[in-house]
Amino acid sequence: MSALTKIVIPVAGLGTRVLPASKSIPKEMLTVVDKPVIQHVVEEAIKAGFKEIILVTRNGKASIEDHFDKHYELEAELARKGKETLLKAVRDILPADVSICALRQNQPLGLGHAVLCAAPVVGNDDFAVMLPDMLIHSSIAGQSDLTDMVADYHKSGAAQIMVEAVPMQHVERYGVVDCAGKPLSPGQSQPIVGMVEKPPQAQAPSNQAIVGRYILPARVMELLKDTKPGAGGEIQLTDALDQLISEAPVNAYSMRGKTYDCGNKLGYLQANVVFGMHHEETAEEFKAFLNSL
Repeated sequence: MSALTKIVIPVAGLGTRVLPASKSIPKEMLTVVDKPVIQHVVEEAIKAGFKEIILVTRNGKASIEDHFDKHYELEAELARKGKETLLKAVRDILPADVSICALRQNQPLGLGHAVLCAAPVVGNDDFAVMLPDMLIHSSIAGQSDLTDMVADYHKSGAAQIMVEAVPMQHVERYGVVDCAGKPLSPGQSQPIVGMVEKPPQAQAPSNQAIVGRYILPARVMELLKDTKPGAGGEIQLTDALDQLISEAPVNAYSMRGKTYDCGNKLGYLQANVVFGMHHEETAEEFKAFLNSL
């Protein structure tokens, strides 16, 4: 088991589910309350102890990299006007001990291909993958599912896939894990024996849906190199993980929080409502506004 410091975040998607907003603005730069979605995701990664953020991007997404860069003119103007709170918010987007780099995915060949693009930086280290569309909100102050999943990785030595219990009538929308019928309560892990992509309800092995957080051994990069195009003619991460399960232990970690898919309009609106109700600057008046509707 290698040190776990690197996390891959694929941001090369076109964002077709939130058009026309994503026509000129990367979907990852759409704001939830006062921060772009990508900043919420990166902050989650940093809280879980990751120090090396690897963005897999494409042309037209430079604003994502710019957001995490210094903006000297803005900082100087805020300092001149004495707006210390705003200045701190702008300066402290990335802690000093955290680095961020960007690699290009020059063809839209699927999530597995996007992860493989990060292989030169990941090297021989175990790593994590986060999908930037999915935001997680916890009702428990200070609790982080990704942090807890990292702890399970260190304790068990097994790869981890985060899952969320969904209604059985909705399983056909998701990739679903098979834990051999073992119960999986929030905050717990169970070994995975298989995965099924968007199964009919009658054939679903469980109601535990994959939600876009993974902790993986370096071996996955080798498996991805040999993974043939699958569904949609794309290289699927799920196909490589199916192979991994036959070689090494892989656990499903059942999250405590709730996911909001900001890659579609409804999930994006829901995220703004939930995060707005818990933001220190907006919570009180926003709750009053919602109650008035």
